Amino acid sequence: MQLHPVKLHPSKSLLKREDQLAWKIAGVAADKVAVEKDVAAMIINRIIDNAAVGIASVNRKAPTSARAMALGHARQGRNARGATIFGMPANKRFSPEWAAWANGTAVRELDMHDTFLAADYSHPGDNIPPILAVAQTMEKSGRDLIRGLATGYEIQIDLVKAICLHEHKVDHIAHLCPSAAAGIGTLLKLPQEAIFQAVQQALHVSISFRQSRKGEISSWKAFAPAHAGKLAIEAADRAMRGEGAPSPIYEGEDSVIGWVLSGRTMADKEGRAAAYGPVYYEVPLPTAGEPKRAIMDSYTKEHSAEYQSQALIDLAFRMRESIPDQGAIEKIVIHTSHHTHYVIGTGANDPQKMDPKASRETLDHSIMYIFAVALQDGRWHHVDSYAPRRAGRADTVRLWQKIETTEDAEWTRRYHSRDPNELSFGGRVEITFKDGSKLVDEMAVANAHPNGAKPFGRADYINKFQIMTEGLISARESARFLADVQDLARIPAGELHVLNVAMPAGSLAEGKPGIF
Repeated sequence: MQLHPVKLHPSKSLLKREDQLAWKIAGVAADKVAVEKDVAAMIINRIIDNAAVGIASVNRKAPTSARAMALGHARQGRNARGATIFGMPANKRFSPEWAAWANGTAVRELDMHDTFLAADYSHPGDNIPPILAVAQTMEKSGRDLIRGLATGYEIQIDLVKAICLHEHKVDHIAHLCPSAAAGIGTLLKLPQEAIFQAVQQALHVSISFRQSRKGEISSWKAFAPAHAGKLAIEAADRAMRGEGAPSPIYEGEDSVIGWVLSGRTMADKEGRAAAYGPVYYEVPLPTAGEPKRAIMDSYTKEHSAEYQSQALIDLAFRMRESIPDQGAIEKIVIHTSHHTHYVIGTGANDPQKMDPKASRETLDHSIMYIFAVALQDGRWHHVDSYAPRRAGRADTVRLWQKIETTEDAEWTRRYHSRDPNELSFGGRVEITFKDGSKLVDEMAVANAHPNGAKPFGRADYINKFQIMTEGLISARESARFLADVQDLARIPAGELHVLNVAMPAGSLAEGKPGIF
């Protein structure tokens, strides 16, 4: 890996294309390096993971609306090329950007697929719906898809390692859209010039803000990554037609770094003298010929909740075994990282996170609610644990109100550690009882994490798929999909529709009418 410094440049400096981050990203995408076997195997795992959570959520409100919109963009004709949509028959094809919109929303709805956390955070599995949709439409092979997804994961994770969006209240899809565009470029074997323009266009149109994950969290939390995927496909399409993009998009005088991220001093943002100072980011990227292995740094979720809650859910399961009477609990304090405290903890100062009538999207961003239910139930279910009746249970509300979080400098340091053996996303929990006694325990990483007590392997991904899709698809369809996806590298060109998962006729919900 090589670190690439990225900072603001005045227009008069005429920054060379070769020195621009988007050009270097495009170079990585255009590199024809082979995908290593363990990376290809992990890509298969993540396609299984996405299908599991996508089918499990397919009839929830947001995915139903997204699908209804996509159905208005069917590809007509017996031999029409197009992409498939979760739940629909594989012979029904749709415009790829709309298929990516529908499938991306379904994948993100339950907040239960893979994650990577560093300077910023991400769900790199969000790259799969748009890259797969283009692969199906352009009749690519399984090997082509593997190469494209390896790039998508690589670029998003490398950006997340270096550039913090959250501190500027920018939503993390700003890293996803360029990575998906780069992955599409690899998939289609586009020249570096075209990928360069697609990456720049993708970033330019995908800046949005963190209010989508703040306060009363709405269904846009699920739609936002799907929107990024849709925009990435459109950006790649424009670039393939020879159209350009704003440039340099990262380093330019009026660029994203210049006015949204840390390119200028605050004094300059107030209209005083320009400051093209030493503020810069260092983005790691593979060198020419170096395999793309970033997917191996990511990890999936065993539980349907924000990733920072994964280890704390497992910790709640363990601690409950030592609490004979939960009614004797006086107070619970979760000592954790800055991010966990301020995003899903009491540091967010969101009263909705303590409201039993809050939306599911809000509850899965409330570690106070999550820890209370996990402590009481000793299990976590993607539907039952968020049911309004469950959230409103009187004893749960009482326990929930006794829980608070606090930032611990050591847990913050470990959250940002570059050492994979030290990197952690958990915390220390102190439970104080009414008699003054305490129960204290801690967990650094979730059981399913690669460094956890029970790291996820292929059998776990398959089991997750079977649990999440039980009662929704036939046993025959389940077995068929699992056999096909595990043979991904051998799927010939034009046959990637086999990666779709169909539901029985008449089992898909119908969305409300709109424009499309």
